[in-house]
Amino acid sequence: MSGDSAATTGPAGTVTRAEVCVVACAEVWRDDGEVLASPMGVIPALGARLARRTFAPDLLLTDGEALLTGPDGHTEGWLPYRRHLDLVTGGRRHVMMGASQLDRHGNQNISVIGDWHRPRRQLLGMRGAPVNTLNHPVSYWIPRHSPRVLVARVDLVCGVGHDRAEAAGPSASRYHDLRRVVSDLGVFDFATPDRTLRIVSLHPGVTLDRVRAATGFPLAGDAPGVPAPVTREPTPEELRLIRTELDPEGRREREVPS
Repeated sequence: MSGDSAATTGPAGTVTRAEVCVVACAEVWRDDGEVLASPMGVIPALGARLARRTFAPDLLLTDGEALLTGPDGHTEGWLPYRRHLDLVTGGRRHVMMGASQLDRHGNQNISVIGDWHRPRRQLLGMRGAPVNTLNHPVSYWIPRHSPRVLVARVDLVCGVGHDRAEAAGPSASRYHDLRRVVSDLGVFDFATPDRTLRIVSLHPGVTLDRVRAATGFPLAGDAPGVPAPVTREPTPEELRLIRTELDPEGRREREVPS
């Protein structure tokens, strides 16, 4: 496959970009053990359920309110709000949040665009982002990788990045754990000496030039003349689960269109 195609043909047949993203999101919970998965977005939610059905059987899923659920949605237990907060503050949760803006250090903005005093656009607000990033593992999902999202400097810090956590000292950095960033173009992490965003893999058909043009800052791991690794595609069994059991309605294709 060449160019920047949104679908590829491999051992499992034709695979769409959205299905690659589901698997990439599932991988963020690999080896997490018995923690609460809190995915935000259609594809992260499918990823968490796929992980539970395959390589992460101990993962805890919820209905977003007060129930623990299985990957097919059946009730497995009760999770009252006080217990949920225990998991959040005790580090037994791995959330995959969205980001209206994200910088190279992992600072996230979901509150406002523009100056805080006279914003051009009002967004969700701070919500739980500061607490999440300072207490338990956090990953990010970006369905539209663009220089408007991957920015040199966020307009307001909601989720705390590596530079700010380290500057604040042990009270902020002790449990600070930004794991991965998955976008519709690739997978990224912060595994560099200065803890800045690094290319882990690009999705099949995505070029380095496309990622460079869609990112508002230089990415670590972008070495001239060195091709980036390619994100793995779903196995035939994973593809069957995605298409026939987890998302037969094809909602994933609306979040990342082919």
